[in-house]
Amino acid sequence: MRNTPRIPARFAPILFGALLSVIMVAIVSAFVLAVSQGISADFPARWLKSCLTTWPVAFASVTLLAPWVRRVVGRLTT
Repeated sequence: MRNTPRIPARFAPILFGALLSVIMVAIVSAFVLAVSQGISADFPARWLKSCLTTWPVAFASVTLLAPWVRRVVGRLTT
């Protein structure tokens, strides 16, 4: 990892939101598609379309709501 390019720490909240939203969208959209429409030959294409359609909403939501959620959790925990 010596010569691995690193992202500056100031971008950590954006990177966190991007990674978390990508993972969640991939998992949830696959599950919802499989349950609601079944798994067929065109499942990967439908899944990819679903991910690409919903990821911007998930990314914006996670990025904008994370600070508020952290404050709420801070107030609810000891």
